[in-house]
Order: sequence, then C-alpha cells, then structure tokens
Amino acid sequence: MKKTNNAIVVTSIIAGVVLIIGLVAFGTLNSMVPSQGDNTVNVEGIATVNAMPDLISVYFNVETNADTSVEAKDANAEIVEKVILALMMEGFDRKDIVTENFNIYQDYDWSGDERTENGFVASHSIKVEIDVNQSDDVGEIIDAGVDAGAKINYINFELTQESQNKYKAEAMKLAAEDARVKAEAVAEGFGKDVGKLVSVNVNDFGYSPWNLYSGGGIMEVGIDSVGMAKESVTNIQPGEREVMARVSAVYKLK
Repeated sequence: MKKTNNAIVVTSIIAGVVLIIGLVAFGTLNSMVPSQGDNTVNVEGIATVNAMPDLISVYFNVETNADTSVEAKDANAEIVEKVILALMMEGFDRKDIVTENFNIYQDYDWSGDERTENGFVASHSIKVEIDVNQSDDVGEIIDAGVDAGAKINYINFELTQESQNKYKAEAMKLAAEDARVKAEAVAEGFGKDVGKLVSVNVNDFGYSPWNLYSGGGIMEVGIDSVGMAKESVTNIQPGEREVMARVSAVYKLK
C-alpha cells in the first residue's frame, strides 16, 4: 500500500511538471503572436545632407628604433618635443598639438629563413588642426614638422565638432520626417491612419573625413612625398559631400 501511494505521488509530480512546462510554452507562443488590436508598421527613414568641411587636419608620425624599449621611447620623446616646439613656432599652442596614438613594439626581421629580433620601435602620432580658410599655411606646417624629424601620415579635410552636431541634427530630423511619410503612405494603402509612435531606433550619423593625402606615415619621407603632401592641399579644393542618417520607427495603425 505504501509503494502504491509513492507511485501516485511520483506520477502526480510528473504530471504537475508537464502541466507547468505546457503552460509556459503556451504563454511564450501566445506572446509571439500579435493580437488583432496591435497592428503596427515598421519603417526606416533615410536622409542625406550636404556638408562642407571647415578644418584641415595634418597628422604627423615619429618613429624611432633602438636596442631596448626604453632607448626607443627616450629617442622618440626627444624628437616629438622638437616637433612640438617647431609647430608652436608656427603659432600653435601646446594644447592644440594632440597625441593620436603612442605605441612601443618589438621589431623583427623576416627576410631570412628564421625570424630575427631587430630591436624595438616607438611610434608617436600627433595631429594639428587649422581652419579650412588657412590652407595656404599648411605647407609651412608640413615643413616645420618634417624638418624637426616627423613623417607625414595623412592630411584630411574634416568637420569641427560644432559642424558635426549641426549636420547630425539636420540629418536626423529629415530622416525622422521621411519615416513618418513612409508610415502614412503604408497606412493609407491599407485604409488606416497612423497612430502613436511605439518605438524609435537611431542608426546615427554617417560621416567620414575627406582624405587629401596618405602615404608617408609608414615609409621614409623624402622630398617627393613632402611635395606631394603640399600639392594635395594646394590643388584640391573642398567640396560638398553627402552625409547620411537612418531612423527606424514603429507606429501603431488605427
């Protein structure tokens, strides 16, 4: 009799567990099926605005090789200080000469059958910015940095943070309006009206600098490359470029 009661208890427990699992599964499936009153439309708004660059950024790089990491770092710091002083002579404040990257790594020679240790390399990248209307000064800035021991990484037309914020706000607003127009068109096609906004997902603002010159940062800089860098700024005039924003929105239909 005792064994029978135990069997009944075990069977009841199993049945209870199965029932709970079934209820959970039913609830999950039911939550995945939208009710008839939850008609929504999901749209993506896209907008582009024309942006004009308002600054020129010149990126320099200083590389030094030595037998030890400390020697490479110290030699690099000495040249960087000379570059900073040379740029300050061109009118920059020290705070305006920004470090973009600093790295020390062990160098290897792979030309033979086996890898050979080749000391350490210290690399320090710095950036200076000037107003786009001062493009005539870029040549002197390049000469100052290179004469002090730096290489030219690249030169860009870019947007100031203030301009980025302005274009971002304009593009986002237009993308949101585009999403609303699309939602209204879809609703009209189904004989409905657009209701309240349910959710919004912003895919931000797409912006890339206008590259004027790339090259000398990882190579030995000679007269030709310095001349090409100067020429790129002198001969290339900034033009408008389209920047894009995307906004995804979900509206109720009524």
